[in-house]
Amino acid sequence: MSSTLAGAFGVAALFVAVLALVFAIQALRARTGPADQPSTEPTPEPPPAQPEAKPGTVKSELRRLGKELDVTRGELKETLQHLAVVRYDAFGDTGGKLSWSMALLDDNGDGVVLTSINSRADARTYAKEIKSFTSESKLSPEEEEAIDTLHKEAGPTVN
Repeated sequence: MSSTLAGAFGVAALFVAVLALVFAIQALRARTGPADQPSTEPTPEPPPAQPEAKPGTVKSELRRLGKELDVTRGELKETLQHLAVVRYDAFGDTGGKLSWSMALLDDNGDGVVLTSINSRADARTYAKEIKSFTSESKLSPEEEEAIDTLHKEAGPTVN
């Protein structure tokens, strides 16, 4: 008796599948219309250049990542990422170029120049603020050299 029941379910499933196929074909025909009759409806306008993507799709994720990349690039311009070091002997009685000036600047030429002047008896360190590759404080020739090096190397990315 169980094989008869299984056969009946099989026939019913086949009937439902054929019925679903018929409905699908009818829906497809109604959507496309008859092939031999020209459409009297006006031609729809083309979609906008970049339609809004559905959330969770690859297209929406790429757009989201593109926006995040633009934000990150903007933030990166304001990070201290350019570095130049000038080493020198500050005094005639010392050697080894132990004194140095280091410029740390962002893409706008803003940042800091650090200088360490070393002698036999002591070492002194200075920090000066830099805005648009210039400083309100008087700069030593070595500090100016470090800043000028970055200004020349920065090229078109720096204003």
